[in-house]
Amino acid sequence: MSQMNNGQGNYEPGGMAMSSGLSPEEAALRNEQYQEHQRRLQEKYMLQHQQQLEQPTHPHDESAQPYYTSQGQLIYPVASPCYDARPRYGLSDFELLETLGTGTFGRVYLTKFRHDHSFYAMKVLKKTEVVRLKQVEHINSEKQILSQVHFPFIVNLFTTFQDDRNLYMLLEYVIGGELFSHLRKAGRFTNDMTRFYAAEIVLAIEYLHSRDIIYRDLKPENLLLDSTGHVKITDFGFAKRVEDRTWTLCGTPEYLAPEIIQSKGHGKAVDWWALGILIFEMLAGYPPFFDDNPFGIYEKILAGRIYFPPHIDPVAKDLIKKLLTADRTKRLGNLKDGSDDIKNHKWFRGVDWKGLLDKTVTAPIVPPYVHPGDTGNFEKYPEVVDDGAGQLGDPYRSLFMNF
Repeated sequence: MSQMNNGQGNYEPGGMAMSSGLSPEEAALRNEQYQEHQRRLQEKYMLQHQQQLEQPTHPHDESAQPYYTSQGQLIYPVASPCYDARPRYGLSDFELLETLGTGTFGRVYLTKFRHDHSFYAMKVLKKTEVVRLKQVEHINSEKQILSQVHFPFIVNLFTTFQDDRNLYMLLEYVIGGELFSHLRKAGRFTNDMTRFYAAEIVLAIEYLHSRDIIYRDLKPENLLLDSTGHVKITDFGFAKRVEDRTWTLCGTPEYLAPEIIQSKGHGKAVDWWALGILIFEMLAGYPPFFDDNPFGIYEKILAGRIYFPPHIDPVAKDLIKKLLTADRTKRLGNLKDGSDDIKNHKWFRGVDWKGLLDKTVTAPIVPPYVHPGDTGNFEKYPEVVDDGAGQLGDPYRSLFMNF
């Protein structure tokens, strides 16, 4: 709107006419005209705003990727541009289609956005089970962390919902399925294949550690492949923001570092131990420490004896040994130069780290799919009927106020 500053009166924000040769009657009329104009502008704005609210936005946004400067420094986005704390869409805008995976207290479903038929993954967690299994803190932490991170090799969280029975996390659908399934199908990976996946995981862990986040659940089941075969780390239920050490016993037995088992307090170094386990498993087809029960696994981890199959490359063997060092003060990745020590290890020689970050390096496995909602790379699960009908109220609402 023009300021109407033509010598016939000036208008301040409050709408009062300032005297500039106008009679009181002319000034009053000009004020009345101004107020009417402002009212119409406000009505127009409110109508446009309401129309925007009624039209759900698309949840997906892939902007603000990390990048390298000309000096080779890796720059990360401050926060996730994907996460929407106050979305204009709700649960009713999504249709749950089929189960992609199951867990102790919930399921992950393929879901379709009704307005443009795009596909997502919806993690549905039963509040009663989360509370019963004492996982409230972990679930709230998972939401908080995923809403604040954004990296090419980490699954994107778009928003969260809740109702009286369940918690809902809307995630990107990673169509290639679990790395675990591809590893089991192949039996074991070649040296080059393993190096590709390990390098992308190194970049992801490096990013998380730069934000003082430890992941604590690295394993093939938590690694997905996207449509072009690149890694996406998922399931941040055990992730935690830690500046020094924490004492919670959590993780998968075969991948636990000695300091977790011994309750000595643990930090970022546990993720580098888990990387060593993962590299061994990808190369061998099985983890270095396994037994029929968890306590047997713990004993073998603490004993520290690793038996390498003869086909494993000697340079890879050297890296694994340096990652699986029981003394965390001597563990690769936890020394003065941090993750650079791992990236500069001769096993990673020739890796195009920038190309991996930009996803211009061709992946060793490109998952087959027919359409964007194809679930052929996931296992099939029997569907369940919601048994929560008849529940009155939400006794756990106070536990998930910030979810």
